Amino acid sequence: MSVRRAVALRHVAFEDLGVLAPLLREHDYEIDYLDVGIDPLAPDALLAPDLLVVLGGPIGVYQEDSYPFLVNEIEGIGRRLAAGRVTLGVCLGAQLMARALGAEVRATGRTEIGYSPLTLTEAGAASVLAPLNGVSVLHWHGDEFAIPDGATRLASTPGFPHQAFQFADHGLGLQFHLEADYRRIESWLVGHAHELGAAGIDPTVLRADAAVYGPRLADAARQVFEAWLG
Repeated sequence: MSVRRAVALRHVAFEDLGVLAPLLREHDYEIDYLDVGIDPLAPDALLAPDLLVVLGGPIGVYQEDSYPFLVNEIEGIGRRLAAGRVTLGVCLGAQLMARALGAEVRATGRTEIGYSPLTLTEAGAASVLAPLNGVSVLHWHGDEFAIPDGATRLASTPGFPHQAFQFADHGLGLQFHLEADYRRIESWLVGHAHELGAAGIDPTVLRADAAVYGPRLADAARQVFEAWLG
């Protein structure tokens, strides 16, 4: 079987492919990371990989003045989606996809951090996200995206009605984190310590919830990604 290439755009070191990495290798993907803001990122360079995964990070897509690399990143994602190339966005990655497709992304002034279930739309229940029905997923965001024109809304939560979208047959944007490895949650608790403190969230609660909900979420995430890669 021919080897395929997956590129992950990484914004902070600990928000990596997580549980998705071994699954990609099982599907004969070679994995490369591009550390955004450090590695050169020409927009056309994002067209070549068989799969692009745009990972999360604690910045907003509207902060181009503070983080100029966002300009090339958004342009490259837009070119890739326009070319029909397979693209997965997680949290910030989904927001970047939405922005690249012309949808609004904005700060809400509130946060949704922790494990809780989604409500799947009718389209979502018939999609690759079906295994997430009744499963608590990991949320870690304060911004929200509008659903891009031509995309289909797949899931919601009470505070954030736009949690996932499918764009044509090649683009999937997820506001929540299926990829996060619950066995490595400590990296998230340390890396986002300031955000947790500002939001009044006790890391001991997240640590305990990861142990309770993480194994089932990992199984469901594998089912989602297996279906999506297929």
